[in-house]
Amino acid sequence: MNERKPITMTKKDYIIISPEVQHALENNLPIVALESTIISHGMPWPKNAITAAAVEDVVRKNGAVPATIAIRNGKCLVGLSKEDIDYFAQTKDVWKVSLRDMPYVIAQQLPGATTVAATMRIAAMAGIKIFATGGIGGVHRGAEVTMDISADLTEMATTNVAIVAAGVKSILDIGLTLEYMETIGVPVVTFGQDEFPSFYSSKSGFKSPLRLDTAKDIAQLLSAKWDLGLNGSVLIANPVPAEYEMKPAVIEKHILNALSEANKQGIKGKAVTPFLLKFIADNTEGESLEANIALIKNNAKIAAMIALALHGMK
Repeated sequence: MNERKPITMTKKDYIIISPEVQHALENNLPIVALESTIISHGMPWPKNAITAAAVEDVVRKNGAVPATIAIRNGKCLVGLSKEDIDYFAQTKDVWKVSLRDMPYVIAQQLPGATTVAATMRIAAMAGIKIFATGGIGGVHRGAEVTMDISADLTEMATTNVAIVAAGVKSILDIGLTLEYMETIGVPVVTFGQDEFPSFYSSKSGFKSPLRLDTAKDIAQLLSAKWDLGLNGSVLIANPVPAEYEMKPAVIEKHILNALSEANKQGIKGKAVTPFLLKFIADNTEGESLEANIALIKNNAKIAAMIALALHGMK
């Protein structure tokens, strides 16, 4: 009697790459990965779908191919169709997927919007080196009590995908996050200024560990790091465009109110960040949402420029 051999799945079996991204990979073209949490958990419909499409257009206009990443029907999608974007923009109960959640969401064939950590990991599996997002997760305020430290940071310590972001989300403890990144060996480079930005503002009160002023210089840093076998990410902090910048004192007041409300409601874990961002948007009459949209577009532009410069070095 013949025994059935067990089917062994490989990483490639769990990934579906869109034709546009596949063509770019096969022809060694510059690619920029984009996350999907901003679609499902960062903005209301239809602004989330409109923004996602606009961000992809920014990447294309600046010479690179966008690869928005999400999880659907047990597969990691690298490059979304318009139908995919609309699906994640409108579907309720989409999982916010970090590394811890990936195997469960994939095995159960649930819809998942990927965080920075999960997007990085899937991008690396597909062979993509540059990733644009709004802001990274980090050390939460009060982490000395809660131990709430984002998996984004631990993923950045090991995965060779550079991140362009408007700094650390201002709802976090920026100083401790910078200290943590030093501990895990992640270079932090601010683009075009000496001060580290704080998401909604170009100012944070913290000096950036490093500064570079051109995409070419950043590409050279990335090349040197990875050529030396120094695994891990580089955080490229790109300040929010000046015309959309919010005053630090104003945003800090709203952050403190949001944190107080989250504590009252018992909001914890991965629900904290979406709650805080929505609370702040609601209480700034949408000003913070417009800043969020502007900064992710700006980050996509710089990421495409870096991807193009890195491509030119090969």
